[in-house]
Amino acid sequence: MGVGCVSAAGKDVDTGIETMFSGIRNPGAPTRFTTDHLRPLPVFEVNEATLPPGNADTGHLTLTARFGLGTALQALSDAGIHPASLGGRNVGVIMGTTVGCMLNNDGFYVDYRNGKKPGMSPVRRFLNSNPSGAIARYLKLAGPVQTVVNACASGSDAIGIGASWIRAGLCDLVIAGGTDELCKVTYNGFASLMIADAMPCKPFDKARNGLNLGEGAGVLILASHKGFAYCAADPKCRFSGYGTACDAYHLTTPAPDGRGLEKALLWALKESGIPASGIGFINAHGTGTKDNDRVEGKVLSKIVPKIPFLSTKGYTGHTLGAAGAVEAVFTVRHLLGGRIPASMGFENKDDEMNHSPVQEPINISKEAAISQSVAFGGNNSVLIFSKL
Repeated sequence: MGVGCVSAAGKDVDTGIETMFSGIRNPGAPTRFTTDHLRPLPVFEVNEATLPPGNADTGHLTLTARFGLGTALQALSDAGIHPASLGGRNVGVIMGTTVGCMLNNDGFYVDYRNGKKPGMSPVRRFLNSNPSGAIARYLKLAGPVQTVVNACASGSDAIGIGASWIRAGLCDLVIAGGTDELCKVTYNGFASLMIADAMPCKPFDKARNGLNLGEGAGVLILASHKGFAYCAADPKCRFSGYGTACDAYHLTTPAPDGRGLEKALLWALKESGIPASGIGFINAHGTGTKDNDRVEGKVLSKIVPKIPFLSTKGYTGHTLGAAGAVEAVFTVRHLLGGRIPASMGFENKDDEMNHSPVQEPINISKEAAISQSVAFGGNNSVLIFSKL
């Protein structure tokens, strides 16, 4: 298994890990679009220095697709796989996303509505930029291709489904993850929902007041035992369990009793065969919104009490369709490194929660870890990884 990631925390996984253990974050106003908000909401934007290059092969893609492709190439390199060796092979690609690849064309829409005849390059770019299709096309792959759009659980679900392809024998190697760019429409949408914080987010903190949007991509290379033949690098980790459940309580709010997340978490634990006592830490969804963190904290206290947990969104922002994959990548690396960073933004315990995220880096000795997503529409997805 190889991993790759680009986010506001860093241009690759190692840089992101270093940022987290340094306790650094610097959200700011968006620079690629403007709005009429009197006070811009802070976002975790990937700066120009870390953007994937736009060359003859990728310049016709949206940033969402370029994030995904660049991160897939990182993950292949980490697995010791030369991209050219995959051409024509039965390698699957499955990526999660939300709206990043279709709504950043407002200039085209405005011109059209005003009676002008805008050029069709934005339309062609959109049609070329299905993230999974762009990766499969670039690498000339012949395996199954799917893009998952399931709100903020998209990246987690892509990884879980990719693992099911391997178990079903559809392919022996899968490029799985999620990718999303910042978008003016979603930026304004979260502002209208009044769940975006005007300050850096504070997941699980008593004074939390909403999320900060982010962008980026995370990719894992999943392989069967037969698929290890593709990889020059040794396998790093085992994908052990996946659970998903929809409570269908509300369009944007999780069920107050957490029944959907509880069911997904229990299913993932059952599939993994790992008892709750074998879990070293949980990378929680932890958006910083009042309802999400309250419900998530309740479920963690009930099912996996006293197990250390954190939210990495304090370093990356909420990357929407990429979030589950970005957090899965960091979960794998923290598990293998035997250490997790402080949950950035947390200072004061919420009296409604029985326990709180870690406030300083701690060592982890157990063999497994959980990464979980709590998404709009009542969608809940949980991934479990374990050491080999």
